[in-house]
Amino acid sequence: MAGRKLKLAMAGGGEGAFIGGVHRMAAALDGDWQLIAGTFSSDAERNRRSGESLGLSPDRVHASIEALLADERARPEGERIDAVAIVTPNHLHAPMAIAALNAGFPVFSEKPMAMNLAEAKAIADAARASGQLYALAFTYSGYPMVEEARARVARGDFGAIRLVHVEYVQGWLSNPLDREGNKQAEWRTDPARAGLGGALGDIGTHAFQLAEHVSGLTVEALSADVTTHVPGRMLDDDVNVLLRFAEGARGTLRATQVAAGEENGLRLRIHGEKGGLEWSQMEPNTLTLRWLDRPAEIVRAGGPGLSGTTLPRLRTPSGHPEGYIEAFGNLYRAVAGNLRDGGPAEGGALGEATWFPGLESGLRTMAFVEAVLANAQADEKWTLLSL
Repeated sequence: MAGRKLKLAMAGGGEGAFIGGVHRMAAALDGDWQLIAGTFSSDAERNRRSGESLGLSPDRVHASIEALLADERARPEGERIDAVAIVTPNHLHAPMAIAALNAGFPVFSEKPMAMNLAEAKAIADAARASGQLYALAFTYSGYPMVEEARARVARGDFGAIRLVHVEYVQGWLSNPLDREGNKQAEWRTDPARAGLGGALGDIGTHAFQLAEHVSGLTVEALSADVTTHVPGRMLDDDVNVLLRFAEGARGTLRATQVAAGEENGLRLRIHGEKGGLEWSQMEPNTLTLRWLDRPAEIVRAGGPGLSGTTLPRLRTPSGHPEGYIEAFGNLYRAVAGNLRDGGPAEGGALGEATWFPGLESGLRTMAFVEAVLANAQADEKWTLLSL
């Protein structure tokens, strides 16, 4: 694979979709990938138009994932795709990922991993049996300053961690858009397509993955309040969770899509014995450090004093904004590097350029979703989070 662009197929993400376009931009950012095939919609005409608009050869645009995989396997090795990106609604993640893995193709999937933990475990079984790479689009862990935060916690700058607080606050579902023809809202609030959780599965999983990733700690128990504020909505739109970490830290997680007026407010705060940090997705180039015994510090992307593992994730000099697409691109670059280097199918070690969120992140987040819902529906105060 060295010295050539990797060939990518996409499942979903056709005309009118949002996240498919984001994946295509991110994959193209570093010149590692070329989209050459896909199955973009169950609607034949929309599928055809999508392939045409993307400049694909008609014989590489297929009516189903099964047809796509069969065609690719029949092609000579040098012409086949190198991976499949799955950017569909959640109910198709597991069947498509398992089919691709069983066919011998690596997978880069949208999150959440699946509809439930049982499906997630089936994906993990298929990935391990096939030996193929499986990556998940937990995009925020691709930000350079998220890596800087993780590295500083890991090297003990703040001492033993005591507090982990994460929130993901949106307002776009404050009105019943899901009943007014909004395509993105419709499937995200439909249990048949979204799975067990609404805001919980859509953005709560992002918040949970970020909290464990940066803190290096694992949640062992939780106490949750799950609410649906908009009348008639079938899934939650507001979630608040108390967290107990196995290492003794305590924390909170808040995920809501009905905070009217809010945009995309993902924010993480971590405090230890000596000080703490704060990072906000809407100001991603800034990491704020606060200390018990000295003034606060502002660490900037591209500026001095950054960790060695942060530097490869930067593309521009200090003061030139990088954001969502670049973070996404870092994950695609990590997957490409892993495939080219013949690294482990579950990715490199934390901090390495070939690290990406994969099976562990997927399984942990699905276990989190189920534990939150079990606790909210039960009389017990705390529910263990076990895998």
